[in-house]
Amino acid sequence: MKRALLLSTLAALTLYGAAYKLPEQSARSIALAGAYVAGADHADAAYFNPANMSFMPNESFFELSATAIYLPEIRFQGKVYSPLTKKFEEASARSESEFFLAPHLHWISKEYKGLRFGFSLATPGGLSKRWKSDPQIWSAEEFTLRIVEVNPSFSYALSDKLSIGAGVRAIYSDGKVKVSFPHLYKEKLKGDTDIKWGYNLALSYRYHPDLTLAATYRSKINLKEVGTAKGYLGKYLITKDPADFNTLIPYYTKANVTVPLPATLSLAVALNISETTRVELEYERTYWSKYKRLDFNFDDPFAEAVLGQPKEKNWNDTNTFRIGITHKNSPKLTTMYGFAYDQSPIPDSRVGFELPDADAFIFALGAIYDYTKTLSFGISYLFDYKIERGIEMAVQNNNGIVGKFDEGNAHLLNISLNYRY
Repeated sequence: MKRALLLSTLAALTLYGAAYKLPEQSARSIALAGAYVAGADHADAAYFNPANMSFMPNESFFELSATAIYLPEIRFQGKVYSPLTKKFEEASARSESEFFLAPHLHWISKEYKGLRFGFSLATPGGLSKRWKSDPQIWSAEEFTLRIVEVNPSFSYALSDKLSIGAGVRAIYSDGKVKVSFPHLYKEKLKGDTDIKWGYNLALSYRYHPDLTLAATYRSKINLKEVGTAKGYLGKYLITKDPADFNTLIPYYTKANVTVPLPATLSLAVALNISETTRVELEYERTYWSKYKRLDFNFDDPFAEAVLGQPKEKNWNDTNTFRIGITHKNSPKLTTMYGFAYDQSPIPDSRVGFELPDADAFIFALGAIYDYTKTLSFGISYLFDYKIERGIEMAVQNNNGIVGKFDEGNAHLLNISLNYRY
């Protein structure tokens, strides 16, 4: 149990931002709850579906935006198994609320010898979770993670109706974790990655001007987090001798772990149901089942003996279903509305305080105002409602949790500037 508590926290260092991935990276994608693949037709098409760049007017497009992210307190009601008392202890508590600001940039070139080029700077994941009470601090006193992606791309029109696109993904992440359990351990970890490389592919088929079918794929990327760990470990963790309970062994060591950032497949259809209204349906499959186990490596032999054993994860592939509606209200004003259902990849037996994820309903809306023919401004809002998640005793949660999580929602507000030239 003690080892599981530490390993589950260390896992969050590399996967929290991915499990809570942020697919919405622009004003339009947020307003449409992510249902923005087949219908992507502005600068952010460079990120969401580069194949669509071939169908856009022969101009350059640019978007600069920022998303404010607010995470309210998560409430836990229940008990947690204590390795000291050997029984379940009352553990009801609330996490700290969190606030972040995530920048986004997208650009598309004019046509050049049949090719269009794009560039995106995105923050596809990386949030934070903090708790101040026992037993939550055993595994999640503080966690912070940042993920940044640079994604150059291109498109090529095979015909007036068919276009292909592809891109290179360059991802960097860093983070820190703090955990503590009196007499057993106190841990401070910092880690980051070198630039990790992947790719994305896109295909769009414009059956006729009012109907577009599209498929996109973002590759799996193995993230090797390398960093340092310092703190102390109780000798009792090795000997199990009560006489060693107050014997604390300090350490400072290098550590590393490799985990997959999963591949994602999206299938979408966009239909203009009138001259002013477009509807898009999207199905997204995220291949989390590639995350089967966690294996940390420590240079310090004592830390390796306590923390270095592989831990089974066995997450599940997930489905996300999205619908978005775009409506041209007037020559200058466009409004957008979106809804999605998003599954969590984490089985009940693996849920922990560092990652209390749950299935979610997503509601969104937004507007784009064309100030001139070349300059427009956008604003959009998304509410991610996490469904209450209960962990029963029979589940045998490997973090010793019995109870329920709720109120784990998220609010996203985006403001954007769009320019074409």
